[in-house]
Order: sequence, then C-alpha cells, then structure tokens
Amino acid sequence: MRDTRESRLLLVLLVAVAFALITVDLRGDERSPLDGARRVTASVLGPVENTVAGAVDPVGNAVAAVRDSGERHDRISALERENAELRQRLAASGRDDDRVRQLEKLLKSAGAGQYGVKAAQVIGIGAAQGFSWTVTVDVGERDGIERDMTVINGDGLVGRVTTVGPTTSTVLLANDPDFTVGTRLEGTGELGFANGRGDSALTVQLLNSKAEVDKGDRLVTFGSSNDRPFVPGVPVGEVIQVDPHSGGLTRTVRVRPYVGFTRLDLVGVVVKAPRTDPRDTVLPPKPERSGNAERAAASGEPAENADPSTSRD
Repeated sequence: MRDTRESRLLLVLLVAVAFALITVDLRGDERSPLDGARRVTASVLGPVENTVAGAVDPVGNAVAAVRDSGERHDRISALERENAELRQRLAASGRDDDRVRQLEKLLKSAGAGQYGVKAAQVIGIGAAQGFSWTVTVDVGERDGIERDMTVINGDGLVGRVTTVGPTTSTVLLANDPDFTVGTRLEGTGELGFANGRGDSALTVQLLNSKAEVDKGDRLVTFGSSNDRPFVPGVPVGEVIQVDPHSGGLTRTVRVRPYVGFTRLDLVGVVVKAPRTDPRDTVLPPKPERSGNAERAAASGEPAENADPSTSRD
C-alpha cells in the first residue's frame, strides 16, 4: 500500500475509532456494548487456550517433579549419612564406656594388691609359638614389658608374658594346658598348683591330701621367687568340685576361674610387684550365698538356672 494522503487519513480514522471503543468499554463496565463481542471471542479462543495450557502444564509439572525429586533424594541421603554417623558414635560410645568400666575395675584390683600395672589391649588371638590359648597385647619392650610378667584384669589372673617384641607381647592364658601356677586357699592358706584345661575348669592339686576344702572356697596366687612369673594375691577362681579322699599325697579340686578367657579386651601387665604379700585383700567381699547359688557354683551354671524345687531346708 502506497503512502498517500488517503491512506494516512484512513489510519488516523481507525486509531480514533479504537480509542472511542476502548472509552465506551471502560465506561460501560458489565453493560458494555462490546461485552457480547468479548464473549464470542472467549467462546472461540477458550478451547484453544485450554488445549495449549493442558499441553504445557504436564511439562511444567514434570520439570518441577524432577527438581523436587532431586531435592528429596539429597535430603534422604543426608539423613541416612547422619543416621549412620550417629550409630557409629553410639557404638563407639558403648565400647568406650565398657572399656572405662574395665579400666576402673583393673585399677581397683591393682590398688588393692599394690600392683604397678601397664594397661594393654588384646589385639590378637593365638601366637606363633603354637600355644593353644594365647593372646597378643599392644605393649612391648618400649613400654617396659619383660618376659614372665604377670598379666591380670579386673577379675583376676589372666596369664603370664611369654614373648616380648618391640611394641607387642604374647600372653599365655591361665587356662592353657601348659599353664601352671602356685595357689593358696583363702583363709586356711593351703597350698596347691593349678593347671589349665582349655575351656574346662582349672584343676588344682592341693599339697595336703587331708586339706579341709569346700565348694565356694576361693584361691589366689601364691607368688613366685622374685615375683616372676607370678606376683602373690591375684584372684584365681572358686572351687566348684572337691574330689573324695583317694589316699594319695595330694587332693584334687576343680576351680572355676574368675576370668572369662574368651572375652578378654583390656588387661594389665604387672610391671611392679607389691612390697608385701596382699594375701586375700584383692578378693572381692564374699557375698551371702543361698542354696541355689551354692548348687549353681558346684555345677558351673549361673545361680538363676538352678532348680528352686531342689533346695534343701
């Protein structure tokens, strides 16, 4: 279309008509004469708008869902990491608490016997020497450990040091068949020798064949010359069986050791012997024993497993 005087006049006229229609529509509110035209336009274009919106919304929703899914996954992963760390802290705390209790018990026993001890942790089971019942501890020559030192824990006699390296040592446990330690009976002072029997109770040969001994009597170490390999007064165990007199030169009793050799963790190597024999002072106070407890001790079972129906008056 050429730019002529007529075309410019037509453009001005159209603009004026458009302004007039807008003014009439605004002033007319809901009664605007253009309302019908708007409704017609809406009825024609509305379905088209809905179709376009329906096609676009799923795409937008999918994008949002993917974004939210990634955020949820990150939050879940973070929570899982926090839970795992919390479980590890709780487990470590439980182990630390147990070791603190073991250490307190060890120090209490060492204090009662006036033993100078070097605390150590069991880091291995078995030894290169071929002993059947040995453990490796994490102290050695650099810590002042020497061969034939006594090893204890808060319960009693663990064993003796047999081999020493720069940073580790091997301990022969008191329940090993090759293990022998001199014992003394609480109260009467009767002497004997205890031998290990693997996972069974210790066997003690009392030197006096007529020694008065009963179930529940307790034994401690007698001690060795120059306190090697055993210092005196360390709790060994409790009598659970007394063999009848056999007419021999000795009398045999079975002794349940105080130490749980399959549950060893924290131990103490006695690096300084007591100045005087502690005798029975390291033994804990003897509890009052019921008939059930006595029968349980004799059978090697916990007291709660004894049959109450068999109790005697």
